[in-house]
Amino acid sequence: MKWFDNTGLTIVIIGAINWLLIGIFRFDLVAFLFGDLSWLSRIVYTVVGLFGLYLISLYGRINSMSEA
Repeated sequence: MKWFDNTGLTIVIIGAINWLLIGIFRFDLVAFLFGDLSWLSRIVYTVVGLFGLYLISLYGRINSMSEA
């Protein structure tokens, strides 16, 4: 399961970098690479969002590890 956490964290970090580029430079890297709301870019956005939701569980796991 650790590989899934690491993969998720990497994907969410890439998504965060994309949001940073959008916020500072108005440059959407995903749209640039895969097209503006093409089916492939929508898949990328969906995967980033799902991993972001999954990583919410990381808070609970960190808390339980610190109590042990």
